Amino acid sequence: MLATLPLVTFDPDLGLAVLSTPNSVYAVRVAPDGSPRHLYWGARLDTDSLAALPDPVSPAASSFEADAAADELAPQTGARFGPAGLQVRFADGTRGAQWRFTGHTVDGGELRLRLDDRHRPLRAELCYRVRPGTDVVERWTELTHTGTADGPPDPVTVNRLDSASWTVPALSDYRLSHLVGGWNSEFQLQRDRLPVAETVLTSRRGLTGHHASPWLALDDGSASEERGEVWSTALAWSGSWRVTVHRDPVGRTTWTGGFGHEGLSWTLQPGESLRTPVYAGLYTPHGFGAAGRAWHDYIRRHVLPEPDRDRPVLYNSWEATGFDVTEAGQIRLAHLAARLGAELFVLDDGWFGTRHDDRSGLGDWTPRPEAFPRGLRPLADEVHRLGMEFGLWVEPEMVNRDSELYRAHPDWVVHSPHLDATELRNQLVLNFARPEVEAWAQETLDRLVRDHDVDWLKWDANRAFTEAGWDGCPDPDRLWIDHTRAVHRIMDRLRAAHPGLRIEACAGGGGRVDLGMMARTDQAWTSDNTDPVDRIGIHHGFSQLFPAQAMAAWVTDSPNPATGRRTPLRFRFHVAMAGALGLGGDLASWSDEELEEAAELVAQYKQIRPLVQRGIQHRVAPGGSVTAVHYAAPDDSEHVVLVCRPSARFGHRPAAVRLPALDPEARYLDPDLNREYGGAVLVHQGIDPRLPVGDYASSLIRLRRVGP
Repeated sequence: MLATLPLVTFDPDLGLAVLSTPNSVYAVRVAPDGSPRHLYWGARLDTDSLAALPDPVSPAASSFEADAAADELAPQTGARFGPAGLQVRFADGTRGAQWRFTGHTVDGGELRLRLDDRHRPLRAELCYRVRPGTDVVERWTELTHTGTADGPPDPVTVNRLDSASWTVPALSDYRLSHLVGGWNSEFQLQRDRLPVAETVLTSRRGLTGHHASPWLALDDGSASEERGEVWSTALAWSGSWRVTVHRDPVGRTTWTGGFGHEGLSWTLQPGESLRTPVYAGLYTPHGFGAAGRAWHDYIRRHVLPEPDRDRPVLYNSWEATGFDVTEAGQIRLAHLAARLGAELFVLDDGWFGTRHDDRSGLGDWTPRPEAFPRGLRPLADEVHRLGMEFGLWVEPEMVNRDSELYRAHPDWVVHSPHLDATELRNQLVLNFARPEVEAWAQETLDRLVRDHDVDWLKWDANRAFTEAGWDGCPDPDRLWIDHTRAVHRIMDRLRAAHPGLRIEACAGGGGRVDLGMMARTDQAWTSDNTDPVDRIGIHHGFSQLFPAQAMAAWVTDSPNPATGRRTPLRFRFHVAMAGALGLGGDLASWSDEELEEAAELVAQYKQIRPLVQRGIQHRVAPGGSVTAVHYAAPDDSEHVVLVCRPSARFGHRPAAVRLPALDPEARYLDPDLNREYGGAVLVHQGIDPRLPVGDYASSLIRLRRVGP
């Protein structure tokens, strides 16, 4: 019976592996040549039905095209002409592996398929994991040079080692959804018909990147928010990455992805292994909204470090002061932030070294004497006395030439010695792949947190890799992997050593937001652009994968510093309330009326925070003149709807907002109007959004189930 399928089964006689989730099945069959081949990914089928499925073959099979099913991780050998997820070169110049299947292990929800090369000392394990209560399938690869120390000392060069390859069934057409953008315009959702070609999504920057995201979704072109089959994947990696989507001329569509990018290679010596990051996949028959909600649930259950802990209302001083930081000025801002109800005060850039501007000081993580003559302790103590937590901005991976650290250790930077170094934002990248640099960063940050009772670190990274080299290292491209893993390790150790510490991910805004970073941080700074109109689109793209509690959203000054747009305070708040609410801007310049209104809106957010941060999110009116986001309690007891309309048109009343997440058989009370509605009316007819007249209109609607 479907209801009693175990998480993982493997039938050695059939070579059939089946991974079962609550609403889907993923199946693999080992081919006669020893390569695991994709069999099925979609709605649940029983094992007998899966075993009876024929191997998928190409309709164009001929002497020029292979007729085999798609590989789970394609090597370079055989009649394979699509993108190879595994590319290796042996010491004699031979390229590619030829597998023989040598066994499997099943441990609860984890499956490993072991492959040994028929001729060479090379082993690959294709790893799969499913977890109870989620439809996400996690996959990764472990590659090992199985030569021994007393054998030939021939290394294996690895040019590409992807985490996994994915295949969707034959569809009438294919549409690719992915996220594009740039600084101040991250997470722009792009949906296009998938061309008959290879489409490469990538970052070559050493960071996840503003311009692309390692998330994608495929459908047949007809899926909507609430209807249609959707297959989506997300890579848990915070450095350079690459995903290649291949639609061949007869319709087979696959994609393969993992860390690194073209032009890089890594060396495996005898006995060495290389493990890839997790590449996770999800199938749903219920549209993009259901896919997003399934990802949100998975991230809360299995990715975020403390999902049940409220994300605090924070105040960040950057837009108020820039680099003009003083103890007295920060204390004044802290008093104003506390008056508004902020729960966390974050001191941003400019507090350390000789940091008067972006030309100096990075790397010297001690308080700037003229700004903080008594050190940071008086500010931290006052923030704590005001009932707030204390946070600090840091950028530990970067260094200015004008710094004591660079003068002492110029060899610590990422740089090829025979190339001129490009400087971006007047800074260079420290090579965290070097053990001594990782140790320095760990000790420096640990001391900073301990000595100043820091509750929150905003970890920034404002610089991509350029001229990336590692002088003296026999395997210099390892820095592209090992740097990122060192960042992850440092964050893990900091959290373990300081259990109350929380970390916010930042990279010039949303330049490093991925499942790997979210496993170590509480939220991500989504964009340096705080304009509420622009943020509506940014939030929409972010929510395709990430839950609202992970999305930092600020209310800042008007006119907005990025766009110059003037918007009402209420509108700015309602947009920012859709995530983890924060405050920025120069509070000292706000009028008493604005401060009073802001305090009321902060208090209102705290009332709805449990629903926004841990409720079930529905994008009920994406796009168009009105946008709305609906947050529902899992037990249907409470609901919050945030509605925004950036621009009004004469004679066009905003349409009612339909709320399909409600129970049509129930009744709901709007406590603010003391009005009761039938659920069927709200589901099928919708609710009046109650928007005020004019541009930049918004409303917050609360509903409570009252029966039956």
